[in-house]
Amino acid sequence: MHTRRLGLMAALFGLLLALDASAKQASENYRWRSVPIGGGGFVSGLVFHPHEKGLLYARTDIGGAYRWDAVAGEWQSLTDWIGRDDANLMGIDSLAVDPSDPERVYLAAGTYTTDQAGNAAILRSADRGRTFTRSDLPFKLGGNELGRGNGERLAVDPNDGRVLLLGSRTHGLWRSDDHGARWSQVKAFPQIATSPSASAANKWRTQQIGIVFVVFDPRSGKPGSPSKRLYAGVSTRETSLYVSEDAGATWKPVAGQPVGLRPNHMVRASDGSYYLSYGDEPGPDQMHDGAVWKYEPAQQRWTDITPAPQSIDTQGDGFGWGAVAVDPRNPQVLIASTFCRYGPRDELFRSIDGGKTWKPVLERSDYDHSASPWTAQATPHWLADVEIDPFDGDRALFVTGYGAWTSRNLTAFDQGERVQWRFENRGFEETVPLALLSPSQGAPLISGLGDIDGFVHDRLDRTTVQFAKPPRYSNTESMSQAGRAPDVLVRSGHFHDDPGNVARAAYSLDAGRTWREFAGEPPEGDGAGHITVAADGKRVLWQPRKAGHWLSADFGAHWRRVKGLPATAVVEADRVDAALYYGFDPVSGKLYVSGDGGVTFKETAGGIGAIGERFRAQLRPAPGHSGTVYIAASWRGLLRWSAKGLERLPKVENAFALGLGKPKDDGGAPTLFVYGQIDGKIGVYRSEDDGRHWTRIDDDAHRFGDIRLVVGDPRVYGRVYLGTHGRGIVYGEPRE
Repeated sequence: MHTRRLGLMAALFGLLLALDASAKQASENYRWRSVPIGGGGFVSGLVFHPHEKGLLYARTDIGGAYRWDAVAGEWQSLTDWIGRDDANLMGIDSLAVDPSDPERVYLAAGTYTTDQAGNAAILRSADRGRTFTRSDLPFKLGGNELGRGNGERLAVDPNDGRVLLLGSRTHGLWRSDDHGARWSQVKAFPQIATSPSASAANKWRTQQIGIVFVVFDPRSGKPGSPSKRLYAGVSTRETSLYVSEDAGATWKPVAGQPVGLRPNHMVRASDGSYYLSYGDEPGPDQMHDGAVWKYEPAQQRWTDITPAPQSIDTQGDGFGWGAVAVDPRNPQVLIASTFCRYGPRDELFRSIDGGKTWKPVLERSDYDHSASPWTAQATPHWLADVEIDPFDGDRALFVTGYGAWTSRNLTAFDQGERVQWRFENRGFEETVPLALLSPSQGAPLISGLGDIDGFVHDRLDRTTVQFAKPPRYSNTESMSQAGRAPDVLVRSGHFHDDPGNVARAAYSLDAGRTWREFAGEPPEGDGAGHITVAADGKRVLWQPRKAGHWLSADFGAHWRRVKGLPATAVVEADRVDAALYYGFDPVSGKLYVSGDGGVTFKETAGGIGAIGERFRAQLRPAPGHSGTVYIAASWRGLLRWSAKGLERLPKVENAFALGLGKPKDDGGAPTLFVYGQIDGKIGVYRSEDDGRHWTRIDDDAHRFGDIRLVVGDPRVYGRVYLGTHGRGIVYGEPRE
């Protein structure tokens, strides 16, 4: 009796300890850091504070906003707190500082204007972007749409920081008189801003561009009294520049202005002159014509100062002008950037006489690629913005489709010296990971990315070079490693400019150091798609877009169609048994298995019901264990499929992405990392006991927008890699 009681008390005490431990593990303090690539995406705008040295901000089309830390020499992300529900706010359509208060910064946030896109908002900060307050807008913004390199469409009155103007894409001009908290439409602004002429089309759809910049004339007011003279530019080839002399109450066209091209930037010189850059299209997809003009309001005079004729484009069909900048300390010093000039390349032109004469800068420049070695293989393009440091004439920055370059000695160019440019993008991570692997040996991480192919990351604290050519894909969309032959990798991708007769899949026999193109593609399909390799590295199963599933045992020399699978099924190879493959069809919710090396699949008993055609399920076979696979199945939860059948693991209400990491105990179940919803809260969660208990490991300051990929490290317990939609690759480890 006494022994039984002691045993019962011990069991209860153990249960209490377990419950207490579970409560304490409701969240865990993780440290989050970027895997450095350095740049990688389109920096759509730069804004210096005019009165504080070193205060500089940048906006991106899908990766949020950043502030330059001059002391640390790196960029600080300002928008990592944005989570999945508000991921549309990661595209920044415009950025503004308050010239009278260096603490205040504003973001016009919204990535797309489509019906399915989330809402847009003005994000207001009174502490340089450390924290933000949100004001929702009654219309949408397009930080990743046409014209996103124009601007700035958001501006703060330099004489009265309470007053802001926002040029919208679809709803005309808007005004706030309380630091951006509340907004009302300026109904007097001309309707041309919402007319069809203020729209543009690309290969996907026609988009409204609307008002692309707002400029206050600081001399038309005084501190504490709002500026009276305001300018606003509409992206139209008709009359495009409008002025108000009464703080926005009424508007009229600026007399004598050029027509036939769209304005994209307007900057004011310290002598009261204005400079405008134009293109026939808003960019960045295309631009075939353009000009640079000088406007002198006192004389009501317009002067065409375009730096170079169209004839200098030796390979394309014309080009435009992306931006123009003026040195705040010297109104005679200008820089203008070409746009979509493909032959021989885009160029910066510099003038020291107010635009009377110009000289090309980049043809007499040197580039330091040491900070991001991969940029040696990139050519500056999409030069949508260029800015001169208000406190240092030697320092100018120009943006590209993959980051921003900073000059060291710009004024030396005037004495005939070569300009030195640095890729100062430390901390600036704007890539879209499409495939991630954390191998069981060798490099800790291998990545496949949008636009810049992929990398073998031998270290997590420094940048490196891209995959060795050939091939060089624009996007590496899928990647797989053989479970028992870790040196064998396969990947599929696509080219922005498809060269033809080149297989859009490649294999590596040395863990990604070198690659060889597949001998050929399946007879049907549209390339890229999803690819997986057998555990022994000898068979590849590829699902090109629109083509079903195909099997090859000789890296593409011969293909056979896989039998028994619906075209929408996702397939992964077992990590141990080379004959075993798993298939899951999110459209029907049915499960399939192959035991003959992927030749044929059979439907298994059970299933979970349909999820939806748009959902891309993720299958993660257990490393080191044959016959077990985990499935992230959206609102159907997290599933484990094994010889015991199909089980839905408890507590996970929604599983968006899944990764498997090193077990806490040797030989135990893999550590599960899920990006999903538990107890109504979306976050990144970890389980050490096969899904019985979960710990949230991210926090409200580190949410990184929309997370598409989750990968656990098989060698470092607790380490997890996140693939974001625009914020690059982030990895987390428990704080010691």
